[in-house]
Amino acid sequence: MFKSPLASSLCCLLLGATAQAKYIVPGARWRDIDGDLVNAHAGNVVFEQGKFWLFGEYKTQGQEEGGGISVYSSEDLATWQSHGLALEPIVGHPYISPSMIIQRPKVVYSESAGQYHMLWHADNSSYGLLLQGFASSDTIAGPYSFVNATAPLGNWSQDFGLFTDYKDGRSYALYSNGDSKVGRDVYLTSYNTEVSALDEVVHRFDKYDLEAPTILQTEKSYYALMSHKTGYRPNNVVAFRADKLSGPWSQPWIIAPLNTRTFNSQSGFTLRIKGTKKTTYLYLGDQWDSNSLWESRYIWLPINIDDNKKTLSLEWQDVYDLDVKSGQWSPVKGRAYSSKAATTSGNAFKQEANFATGGTILTGIYGNDSTVTFHDIEGTGKPQWVSFYYQNTDDMGFGDQPGGSPDRIGGAWQLRRISSVVVNGDTKNIETLYQRDTHKGIILSTPLQLTLKKGRQNTITVGGLFNGVDYKGADLDRIVVYPTEK
Repeated sequence: MFKSPLASSLCCLLLGATAQAKYIVPGARWRDIDGDLVNAHAGNVVFEQGKFWLFGEYKTQGQEEGGGISVYSSEDLATWQSHGLALEPIVGHPYISPSMIIQRPKVVYSESAGQYHMLWHADNSSYGLLLQGFASSDTIAGPYSFVNATAPLGNWSQDFGLFTDYKDGRSYALYSNGDSKVGRDVYLTSYNTEVSALDEVVHRFDKYDLEAPTILQTEKSYYALMSHKTGYRPNNVVAFRADKLSGPWSQPWIIAPLNTRTFNSQSGFTLRIKGTKKTTYLYLGDQWDSNSLWESRYIWLPINIDDNKKTLSLEWQDVYDLDVKSGQWSPVKGRAYSSKAATTSGNAFKQEANFATGGTILTGIYGNDSTVTFHDIEGTGKPQWVSFYYQNTDDMGFGDQPGGSPDRIGGAWQLRRISSVVVNGDTKNIETLYQRDTHKGIILSTPLQLTLKKGRQNTITVGGLFNGVDYKGADLDRIVVYPTEK
């Protein structure tokens, strides 16, 4: 018999969890309890031993691929402790050396084997192998020992996902089978009882040319989420629905507001939290930064599901409060400061924009000379999250086409603008704000944690920093200041 760590531990979650509500801030720089950036990309979360365990790709500057698999633990999905590498690369190893591809790891417990099993997309640097890697460990944090790398039932395997049915405990692999003309499918294939080898194909999502697959399960339905194939460029994630895993599956639909490209993220995993009062589902997406992959962010959002209408969707939240014991979450309310009330300097100016708050947007932000300042901001004297709502149209629909070019005259992708953020004129302490590209007329947000003085006399000034191409800051719609977490 085999079982999901999440499903097997729900009683622990209901009876033993002590963690209370914590703020989750999608797109922020998440730091562990040692102050280091959380570094676990495109992985999964497992609930075991009263904790959530996050596994993901470990990426550093100069070692974007082949860095191994990191592991973190948390009681609340917000406060993370690093446990180092669960799977370390081995120099000269044919499948897990630093020169190889070790992507999209997933961990599941095998009751039959009495071990934790780790599976991932195993490949070489040219993506010419298209295999699934397998490692095992007696403890959830590892270390994991390499077992093998195989072609699933003789097929190719690229982006890898794993799903465990919480009703019967059976596990399944999801994998796209490459980019060739005879590929472009996503397979859903069952594992044997030990979760050590694949058994049989349950369904094939035929020729949709999708990747980054994940499945979530409700009492009535299965929903499969996948992204289009645009590399590290974001696109519109889609969902399918079915009554059973073998299908029939519905036509796909886009899950987030059109042209937000799923809030500049890619699907990868979904997490079911069955609390004492509510069952909440989270979308665990990656916001890739192809200029510096090691700084890629995490977009974790509650999923809206209506089984009666057979719909699933995402709605943006700057900051939300999640209680993993009850399963309840709620948006955190902040105070907005509009562009109309801001002041400008140099060549920065206010421009009419019918899609912006109050019909006005701040533009022309450039370097230290052309800046905008928001005034009379109320602070608590302690760290607070501030969301900067912006538009950045540099890349003209970046990510919406697999082989697209940034413009018609041979330009280069810019991906993001970088703004400088200064609180109360203190230019000795400049914060950097990454503002990803957007479609024209689409307003997205990026958060920063700032410390404002207590009272209503604070200012926030925004300028432009060098992004490798220019010193432009993105156009600003408004900022929203959130209360300090209790």
